Amino acid sequence: MKHCLLCGKGSIMAGTRKLLRGHYNPTNWSRKYPNLQKTTLADGQSVMACTRCRRTLVKPARK
Repeated sequence: MKHCLLCGKGSIMAGTRKLLRGHYNPTNWSRKYPNLQKTTLADGQSVMACTRCRRTLVKPARK
């Protein structure tokens, strides 16, 4: 399964609703995957991480 190895974010099932003459018509469900990209950690290990975790790794630590 596709998931972020740092935070554990994974896929979700999302359905769309279409408004037709004042009533919502539920349509087909689809699976939404997180935006995973290869990232190298500080220790040199290469992992698949979501973009939120990639941005957090670059930020300097607070004092």
